[in-house]
Amino acid sequence: MPRYNTQFELDVDDIDLIETALRDRKKYLSLQRLTMISGDGSTADPEGLAAIDAAIGATHDLLGRLHNQKVFYRPTQARSAPYISG
Repeated sequence: MPRYNTQFELDVDDIDLIETALRDRKKYLSLQRLTMISGDGSTADPEGLAAIDAAIGATHDLLGRLHNQKVFYRPTQARSAPYISG
């Protein structure tokens, strides 16, 4: 039985491209959702709206998981002191 690959060889540019594509997908889905809602807030297809909402939520969740895996730079000499950005 085949197994999933657990080791990936992606560099920073690859991750940036993936994040950009996910943001574009989220924007497209959000615009699609807006066109489905009429001026009074009702929609003709509530199941389609729910499917778009689920896709937006899954995309947002994936973007969050990618963000949480990043390691942000912090100077080594300042690790003992409180960190103040800027």
